[in-house]
Amino acid sequence: MHVSTRVAGVVAGVTLTLGSLGTLTTAPATAVQKAPCAQQQKQVDKATAALARVTAVFERQQDKVAKARHEVRAADTARERRAARAELREAKEDRGDARAAKKAQQQRLAKAEARLDRCEAQQPVPTS
Repeated sequence: MHVSTRVAGVVAGVTLTLGSLGTLTTAPATAVQKAPCAQQQKQVDKATAALARVTAVFERQQDKVAKARHEVRAADTARERRAARAELREAKEDRGDARAAKKAQQQRLAKAEARLDRCEAQQPVPTS
């Protein structure tokens, strides 16, 4: 439980840091001018937040598997063992789904960051 809170805190901090970096630009020529790469930064922020949610789900699934393993070891009767094994099997399937979702979200975040990097590289360097 504490690990997921720490991970969520770190991800939130990184999101705020990256979000503030995207808004650091020179003084706009007009008040209506949009920040360059704002859409890409928005996508990175959104993907980072989604990764934090998916990571929290994955950690909960990991805890469920650990609890189910303990229940299998603690089962006394054949009926309890059978029920505990079924619960363990289901928890492992859910964990596998969460693992796949986490991996997919990590790839989405990597692609969003690559798009942001490409956009920032295309921006002209301001001269002082």
